[in-house]
Amino acid sequence: MFSHVMLGVNDLEVSKKFYDALFATLDVGPGAANANRYFYASKTGMFAITTPINGEPATNGNGSTIGFAVESNEQGDAWHAAGVANGGTTCEDPPGVREGAMYLAYLRDPDGNKLCALRRV
Repeated sequence: MFSHVMLGVNDLEVSKKFYDALFATLDVGPGAANANRYFYASKTGMFAITTPINGEPATNGNGSTIGFAVESNEQGDAWHAAGVANGGTTCEDPPGVREGAMYLAYLRDPDGNKLCALRRV
């Protein structure tokens, strides 16, 4: 359904450090530079970060969450830990299985964008 997801960020290099660490846990290489953007490619999709082209500050979407698939609870735990160790903040409940049906780990990136690692149990 999606060709890519792009998020606006305020400090491109701070966000690159965060996303490089986050995606390394998913076996995705460091972001590839293209002008004021970095792109991350996997077998299933493309993710990018950019400073807004209109020059205004980037803002996060209230009620928005971007989910990333993980293959195991351990990979989700590593994803969450890498995010927190590189400028992200944990949010919602601690990482773990919810309602017996899904493993979920939530955090916010350095600009407050809400992210989730998910594995269907």
